[in-house]
This record gives sequence, C-alpha cells and structure tokens, in this order.
Amino acid sequence: MKSSQFRERYLIIMNRSFFLFVVMGTIVLLNSMSGCRKKTVVPAEVKGCGIVVHFDHMNSDSTDFYNVGDELMFDTLIYTNGAGNSYLINEIQYFVSYVTLYKSDGFVILADKWDPVHYVDTDIPETWQWAIGDGFPAGEYDSISFTFGIPDVKNISFMFVNPPERDMFWPEYLGGGYHSMKLNGKWVEAGQTNQTTPFDFHIGRGQIYYSYPDSIIGFVPNDFEVSLLSSGFTLSDGATQGISLEMDVGKWFKEPYVFDFDEWGGNIMQNQDAMQVAKENGANVFTASLTGGDIKINIP
Repeated sequence: MKSSQFRERYLIIMNRSFFLFVVMGTIVLLNSMSGCRKKTVVPAEVKGCGIVVHFDHMNSDSTDFYNVGDELMFDTLIYTNGAGNSYLINEIQYFVSYVTLYKSDGFVILADKWDPVHYVDTDIPETWQWAIGDGFPAGEYDSISFTFGIPDVKNISFMFVNPPERDMFWPEYLGGGYHSMKLNGKWVEAGQTNQTTPFDFHIGRGQIYYSYPDSIIGFVPNDFEVSLLSSGFTLSDGATQGISLEMDVGKWFKEPYVFDFDEWGGNIMQNQDAMQVAKENGANVFTASLTGGDIKINIP
C-alpha cells in the first residue's frame, strides 16, 4: 500500500473515532446535567376569599302581635313610630357602595375591583344579593363599613342609563346625581282616623337656599358611612363568606331623633334639616351577621 493511501485511510479512521468520542461525551454530559437538575416546587395558588351580601328588611315599629320577628309587611297599616304616627310602607329603593374591610393587623381593604355600587329594591328579588368580589385575603377581620348612597364625588348625573338604577335620578335643579334612598309609604295625619297621606322619605343632595324655594346657593352631600363593628370574624382561603345585612325600617324614624311626619310633612327632598335627621338616624338602621355562623356584627 502506498504511503499516501495509508495516510488517507488513517485520517478517515481518526476523524470517525473523534466524532464518536464527541457524541458519547455529549450524551454523558447531558445525562449528568439531568441528574443534578434542581426540582422547583410550585406553591399552591392562594385562592383568596369571596364575599356575598344578602339584604333583608324588618320593622321594629310593628304593632301587630302576630308579626313574629318583625318581618317587614308592605301596604299594611300596622306600624307606629316614636312620634305616634301610624304608617305603612309601600316600597324601598336604595344604593349601597364601597364596602371596606378592616383586618385585625390594621390592613384596610376597599372592595372596588368589581362594581362598587349596588342597587337594592324591595320589589326586585334579584337585587337582594350582591357579590362584592373575591380574592380577599384570608385571616382575621375586625369590622366592615360601607357608604349608604353613592359618595358625593362619584355621584354623577347620567352614570346609569338603564332602569331601575336610572330611575333613582335626583333632579338637576336640586343638585343632580342620584337618590341615596326612596322610602315610600303613607301615614295617618293628626286628626284623621283611617285616611292616609302619601310620604316620600327620600334622601339625596341637600340644598342651601338664599330664598326658598328657588334661590339655591349651595349643595350638601347626604351620603354617609355605616360602620358595622364586631368582636372579630375570620375569612377562610378559597371559601365564599355570606353576610346578611338587615335594615330595620323603624329606626329611620326614631334613633337618635324622633321623626314626626306631622312636623316634617310628606316630602323632604328640599328640606335639608329633615334629611339631616334621616341621615343621622340612618347610621343606626343596619345590623349584619355572618350567614351560617353565630358571629353577630352590630353597631354598638
């Protein structure tokens, strides 16, 4: 064999050997790296807690012995307030908004990620429940608060375009925006026996008059904060907590101020003094309890 041919064959053999060596080395290296790779454990997702509010209504002014539990009865003349006015309730519509939760560690959570404003109507069962959101941190909580009505800076005319919320509009010439509440009924005026007079116990923006009734020089916000205090409650991760929010209609007319329909009349939309009484009484109207639990949340 010629030397040139031998050299050529030798180079071919060496190149093949080197290629096999590289391939085998790569396989060994990859296996080694795979065996030493650190396993990452992905922690379980923190699901958070959901909260659903259920709205209930009662009336402690009942004079009906058989109305056990003071269930709110409509269109029935069975109520007498602290002023001695006999009255009945036809319907109630109102807004609640911007629920705030207070944790035991001082952390404050505003529930505004979903729709922060909710409309309640005693004639529309679909409005009697409100899912205020989910993803709330689990843990211990001290208290809950909410705004009755819509905060003044957010209470803007024409923000609702569909009924029934749209029909809660407050007249533009009286300040615009929306009612906090319409509580409609009838009462027996002094000197009457059974003949009733309609009342519109409505709360919205108040007016400051230079000369009543047509010289308005300013407006007064009548939304207000309701604080529901308790000895503490717990939200569990991944669970939805129900809260029953109950309005005692009778307290609109007696705590801390007695509201006399014979004094204030049947329409208070242009009477800031009367709406101020309603506003201050309103802080005492609600109680709340945890659905399915025995923790009671009361205003002290």
